[in-house]
Amino acid sequence: MQQTKILFIGLILAALSACGSPAEEPAEQLIVAKPGAGAAPDSSPAPAAGDLASKGKAIFAAACAACHSVEAGEASGAGPNLHGILGAKAGRVKDFAYSQAMKTSGVIWTPMELDLLLANPAAKFPGTAMAAGKLTDAADREAVIAYLTDISK
Repeated sequence: MQQTKILFIGLILAALSACGSPAEEPAEQLIVAKPGAGAAPDSSPAPAAGDLASKGKAIFAAACAACHSVEAGEASGAGPNLHGILGAKAGRVKDFAYSQAMKTSGVIWTPMELDLLLANPAAKFPGTAMAAGKLTDAADREAVIAYLTDISK
């Protein structure tokens, strides 16, 4: 009986010592969240400002450019020219017919104000003529704002 115990303990110790040495690197690591726990935070690096502005330019071209121009001195379309919008007062483009809500808002365009507008124009300015342009994805809004910031320099 005593020999069996010693043999059994010896086998356990041998098995434990074969479980890998500190010099070995794991080939793969899996992270499993506990049920009900939030997802692990995204550890990928944030895109560089230029990359974000490039992404914003593409989104702007698809979602905004049909109505808005961005080149300095370019005429407004169905929406006002947005060149230099950051830091400007809402309703500033002289050749554009803004809604009363926009003209009297007193808003100065900051990234936060633009985010609110792009998320839901009608909620930001009730009665606005801006029927399109709602960007529901926060990352898309951030990219468009980065693009507008970049072209406003």
